[in-house]
Amino acid sequence: MSKKVKLTGGEIVSHSLKNYGVEYVAGVPGHGNWALIDAFLQKGGDIPFIQTMHEQSAVHMADGYFRASGKPMACTTSVGPGATNTIIGLATAYTDSTALFYINGAPATHMKGHGVMQEIERQNENSFSRVVEPVVKRSYKVGRVDEVPFIMHRAFNTMLSGRPGPVHVELPMDLQCESAEVQLHDLATRMPVGVTHPDPRAIEKAVELLLKAERPVIVAGGGAITANASAALTAVAERLGAAVCYTWNGKGAIDDTHELCIGAVGQTGTSSGNTITASADVVMSVGCRFTDWSASSYAKGVSFSIPPGKLIHIDLDPHEIGKNYPTEVGIVADARVTLEAILASVSDLQSSRVRARREPFLTDVKAAKAKWEAALSPRRDSRVSPFTSQRPLAVLREVLDRRGIVVVGSGNAQGAVKQGFPVYEPRTHITSGSFSPMGWALPAALGVKLACPDRPVVCILGDGDFMMCLPEIAVAAMHNIPVVFFVQNNSGYMSIRGGQRKFMGRHVGSEFNRQPGNSEPYSADFAGVAKNFGIEAWRVDSDDLLKPAIEAALRCGGPALVEVITARDAAGPFTPGWWDFPSPEYYEKEQAAYAEMRAKEQHM
Repeated sequence: MSKKVKLTGGEIVSHSLKNYGVEYVAGVPGHGNWALIDAFLQKGGDIPFIQTMHEQSAVHMADGYFRASGKPMACTTSVGPGATNTIIGLATAYTDSTALFYINGAPATHMKGHGVMQEIERQNENSFSRVVEPVVKRSYKVGRVDEVPFIMHRAFNTMLSGRPGPVHVELPMDLQCESAEVQLHDLATRMPVGVTHPDPRAIEKAVELLLKAERPVIVAGGGAITANASAALTAVAERLGAAVCYTWNGKGAIDDTHELCIGAVGQTGTSSGNTITASADVVMSVGCRFTDWSASSYAKGVSFSIPPGKLIHIDLDPHEIGKNYPTEVGIVADARVTLEAILASVSDLQSSRVRARREPFLTDVKAAKAKWEAALSPRRDSRVSPFTSQRPLAVLREVLDRRGIVVVGSGNAQGAVKQGFPVYEPRTHITSGSFSPMGWALPAALGVKLACPDRPVVCILGDGDFMMCLPEIAVAAMHNIPVVFFVQNNSGYMSIRGGQRKFMGRHVGSEFNRQPGNSEPYSADFAGVAKNFGIEAWRVDSDDLLKPAIEAALRCGGPALVEVITARDAAGPFTPGWWDFPSPEYYEKEQAAYAEMRAKEQHM
């Protein structure tokens, strides 16, 4: 047991974070947290502080760090606007089950309720914790310095146990500076030991269903990667002759080139992933929430058919079991140990028998994959300029090390990577699959690189996404964080324009054009902008320049930017699934088709 020491509130935080293995703190300094940040310079709590250009980006950086490493990072802001700027970042981490530690300042305890220091206090004194409450696992308000050690280990316990997620601690300005005799707690003695194991009866029932199935499909969600279950998942698929599809966050749970991998499922999934999964008589979900994106808005026969298909649902959170589909077997347990238990329950004889019986199914899998390849290859292999979304990705895949990590923004880039950029191991494809905010990928990529300094990291995003976080390339330059920013420039929010055209027959506000006239595309010279920030950059508008530019960017040893001029039309991902978006009644073209698909939805 450690002895008592006299520390300020800020020092208790910094010492605890260092003792708990936190290697970086990101944030923006302000008068509400400068005493806290100063504590990161004190001996015993000295942790590198990375200044970001926007508070939201500090949270995204910590988010990316955890996704790449499985270890938490901390972030901090001042009060008022600095604190409220974090909401999008926290909501992203919360919906994607990403652990991070966020601490902000607050008005001094003797000042609360007086409206000082950017305080929100008309309904309750210092109401920021109520603002943040829906997007964190728990919010803690410090009332005395001597309770900070307890709050620190409770916050880490909450953040890392069960379904991971962000936590929030609010530390008033005076308590950052005041000291107390305290005992810092050993985190190892405050955390649960081991993981949650499945009910043996549930395993028995699941194995029985899987052995009887004729067309079994495993759905890998982000929980499969968080649980480090990829090896077990692949082994179960091979033992059973089951096909494997994945969601946004599940990409990487199985090698994309594996013969049993059928690709992504959902609205922007693959035709092979949707066709085979929709025909499954047994679906085993591993850490998947069945969002509308991944389930094609629950329209029967598009991505899933449950029922008549039977669902084995493995998830750490009982809230997800049965939420969107009826469950034949619901298993609340760790994904890896559950899959290992299933694997151990299938004998070699059973495996050989079911594999032989599933030859017709596996023939269908092979044919569906070939059909998808035939659809994808013309866009991927096209040499036209401006580029399709897929062509630059094919060249990047050719050049990038197999263990390199891609961090992907939202929109067309996200869908194109999901569908056509093969990855070979977990945590090498990182994206926000649930909240999916623009402005996330670039700062998240910085966090990924901090977590994995020995691996190449490429941030793939569109120009609209890039402009929401562009100032953060200064952070890369100042700290020499060698991320390659791969910007697909098509002068607009093209994924939104495509949706507007489909559902409204026209578009507004989704192209970047010079006004008036609404015709001439507008774009900044992003390569030039990057150079002005002190970053090496290339602008690529022809196929012969593509590979040399990517190779040079990866080789340069520092942060770099490759701007790729991408076509506005016929350049984005395919949409083999469906998404429930109604059209205005005055746009008659889509009404009948929408009503037909809406009638197929199974979630109600």
